[in-house]
Amino acid sequence: MRRLYTAAGESVPETPWNDYPRPQMVRRDWLCLNGEWDFTANGREGKITVPFCAESLLSGAEKPVPCGQELIYRRRFSLPASWTGRRVLIRFGAVNRTAAVWCNGREICRHDNGYLPFSGELTDALLPGENELTVHVVNDLSHSFPWGKQSMDRGGMWYTPVTGIWQTVWLEPVPREYIRSLDIRTGADRAEITAEGVRDGVVRFEGREIPLTDGRAVIRPESPVLWSPERPHLYRFTVTAGEDEVGSYFALRTLSVETVKGKPRLCLNGEPYFFNGLLDQGYWSDGLYTPAAPELYAEDILAAKDMGFNTLRKHIKIEPERFYYDCDRLGMAVVQDMVNCGDYHFLRDTLLPTLGLQKRGDTALHSDPKLREHFIAAMTDTVARLRNHPCICAWTIFNEGWGQFRADDMYRALKELDPERFVDSTSGWFAQELSDVESRHIYFGALRLGKRPLPQVLSEFGGYVWKLPEHSFNEKKTYGYRIYPDRERYARALTALYEKLIPLAGQGLCAAIYTQLSDVEDETNGLLTYDRRVQKIDAGRLRPLAERLMRAVKR
Repeated sequence: MRRLYTAAGESVPETPWNDYPRPQMVRRDWLCLNGEWDFTANGREGKITVPFCAESLLSGAEKPVPCGQELIYRRRFSLPASWTGRRVLIRFGAVNRTAAVWCNGREICRHDNGYLPFSGELTDALLPGENELTVHVVNDLSHSFPWGKQSMDRGGMWYTPVTGIWQTVWLEPVPREYIRSLDIRTGADRAEITAEGVRDGVVRFEGREIPLTDGRAVIRPESPVLWSPERPHLYRFTVTAGEDEVGSYFALRTLSVETVKGKPRLCLNGEPYFFNGLLDQGYWSDGLYTPAAPELYAEDILAAKDMGFNTLRKHIKIEPERFYYDCDRLGMAVVQDMVNCGDYHFLRDTLLPTLGLQKRGDTALHSDPKLREHFIAAMTDTVARLRNHPCICAWTIFNEGWGQFRADDMYRALKELDPERFVDSTSGWFAQELSDVESRHIYFGALRLGKRPLPQVLSEFGGYVWKLPEHSFNEKKTYGYRIYPDRERYARALTALYEKLIPLAGQGLCAAIYTQLSDVEDETNGLLTYDRRVQKIDAGRLRPLAERLMRAVKR
């Protein structure tokens, strides 16, 4: 396999990702623990660079990790003198999959979801001077927990596993009473801010001070400006409670389903909107789950916007918060998938549905109680973590039946958690009764609308391949849905495909998600190569088609 580096991956700083990792709740003081850690695997000691997983080029370890093998990370640190007298929290963006954290021989916390952040308090375990942090990690690839697209037998649409710490590790001092989280609910003209952990304080916004009463404040901007990908306006504010202070932001926008000229439409800020998107797997040639630098998210987003896309479907993965912040500030709508649990079966989940057998009850599917419990807990935590981001316009619960069970019940549960966003209950097939959209995957045959009286969404299509061997991970194997030998024929086929979408948009198609943003390992159906060094099609050939799609839904 070819060793592919992104441009940023050729020179990684001593402390990678040394940017404050939580843009919607910023404190002044923090200490980044990224960089070189001691590392033990299978009894052998070495070094590893955090926050890159053990299998990645950028980790320095660059080794396959047998399923279930324990990895041990060790790092020594000292606290700034200015932190004396304050509580000290340790925070992990994500560790795949189970993690047990120790400080100076005292257990601090445990966590078993490989995609969500967690934290613990170090205060009582700290010693004067130098301290030792130890993290024990096991990735058992258990399918009763969220596992995404990881496979020990990688190939095709299944990718290299990601083991260990893969997001930023950091320390943060807080006072005895501190703001634990912010919950931000917005509409067209107001934002309701709830600060968990405190009762009284003040919100500073545009030169005004708004009292925080029982942990809650309401902000009403003058002459509200609504957020959209074309005008991604953000409002900044600060919450002060006692000795604690955090900076944050919100955006105003509305999402609704409206009947427009007899057709159900997805509406943004009260107007029909065509969500023209790309499937985004979130994999990188040198860092796997983690790009070499956080700035690479913005580069992907801006490349997609330049080609006329306004939406990314974040596929079967949850990103560091920096990704969502960049979508918020740069203007990119996001369809966020839940990460799948459950076993995958090619015959049941891919072959028969592709041949047209797409109806199936799901009451008895994936009936293991632990699997269902873990999925519901992960869905709940995912919404709690991401719901403040205005870029997220829709949630996908199940994709192509992977781990699917009681989709109608899951729809109700998700709407209870977040009644404001669109919900795609079953992307692709195995639709049940409840969903905000009719969601179809069409890779073979004619593009067409469904028959249900719902907004129509083509949640996956395309997958065209033009492979550049010198920028490809696997020179021998190629995965995609239609292969072209040169750039021009590839570009003509792709633009012809989008020409076919335009009449469908006039007939009721509200969103289309092309597969995909970038190549990933064997999959070479991206608009960008896996190393992000080549864009395969000139942006000027796609932008006019995007404009025509938007006009078609507004007629």
